[in-house]
Amino acid sequence: MIVYCICSVVFSLLYYVQGFKSGLTAKKWAMAGLIFGPMLYPLFRAQKRLYLHRARGLNSVVILA
Repeated sequence: MIVYCICSVVFSLLYYVQGFKSGLTAKKWAMAGLIFGPMLYPLFRAQKRLYLHRARGLNSVVILA
């Protein structure tokens, strides 16, 4: 139980920072991370990808170096 609590706090901070950097609602993701912990990671990645896709548009090309 202690490990889950520590893990939830760490992931809450992780989701807050990553949400803030990505332009998502950071407080919402921090609270969700506190409740669900690491189980929320796939949903976070999908939401981040949809947000970036929506911001760039349909016919954009991104070249990463």
